[in-house]
Amino acid sequence: MRVLMLFDLAEQPPKSQDEAAYAADLDDEAWESEAAILAALRRLGHDVRLFGIHDDIRILLDELQASRPDVVFNLCEAFRSDRALEAHVPALLELLGMKTTGARPAALALCKDKAMSKRVVASSGVRVPRFEVSSRSSPLASFKHVGFPAIVKPLGLESSTGISQDSLVSDEQAALERARFVHERLGQDAIVEEYVEGRELYVGVLGNWDCGRLEVFPPRELFFDEVPDGDPKFATFKAKWDDAYRKKWGIRNGFAAGLGDALEKRVSDVARAAYRALQISGYARLDLRLTPEGELVFLEANPNPSIARDDDFAAAAAKHGLPYDKLVARLIKLSGA
Repeated sequence: MRVLMLFDLAEQPPKSQDEAAYAADLDDEAWESEAAILAALRRLGHDVRLFGIHDDIRILLDELQASRPDVVFNLCEAFRSDRALEAHVPALLELLGMKTTGARPAALALCKDKAMSKRVVASSGVRVPRFEVSSRSSPLASFKHVGFPAIVKPLGLESSTGISQDSLVSDEQAALERARFVHERLGQDAIVEEYVEGRELYVGVLGNWDCGRLEVFPPRELFFDEVPDGDPKFATFKAKWDDAYRKKWGIRNGFAAGLGDALEKRVSDVARAAYRALQISGYARLDLRLTPEGELVFLEANPNPSIARDDDFAAAAAKHGLPYDKLVARLIKLSGA
């Protein structure tokens, strides 16, 4: 099968777009996911072409006409380095009738909006945090429906960008100040949401929301081994991406333990309900909180998450019985190719 492996770049792609032009990148740790997927596709017997885009969509149109791939393995997360435009690339592919891995554009756009996605998931009966949105154009002067402590986040950014210890606020004045920071420094609307005490679970789901069975993988968890009991524990940018910070506070990702069969079933049921409500296809990681009282609370959904071998999604898939090559093969199959 002819596979076009599509990804976004922070600069103009090399004119040749041949594999030699990307050789150094594929050896870089930042390209771990791309390198692993490329190797898996080749082991599966596919004819793979790498193709990067930055700010010129015409080169992609020319490539699609010239190579006529059977499927596009979509790893694009941005266009013009703007992640708000992520959904536009698969939307173009959809207009052209291309078979494409991962989520469809509508689900990608919906999940970008933390408030709208919570409203949709809440309509399916899943608990979400109470929240309010302060927009840049019309900032809120008070918060009447949240309660404190609360977390102030950028409404449309991912990967915990803009989330720090200062994001946790204890009163309305602190929330207003942090929302102002999000508006002015990050150029984003702000979501102010109830802080939910509990364990942070990451649940991988594989399948198309509108057909067939959804597979839910064993839940992973973000552990805070060196953070004192009673201190807030949540996924700041440093907690996810700063290795020295993670080591200092004993922050690590691993499989959730001690849930028991009944609770694991509830985790699966909540994950499936949220996935279907958001109409996600392909694959996604759902972030949940498990409260001390045993309630499950939906935080957000991440369609097309990283699937580097050591990341949560691939690790959970392997434990579920889908080793890496089989996982990549399933993503191709779910595209309809």
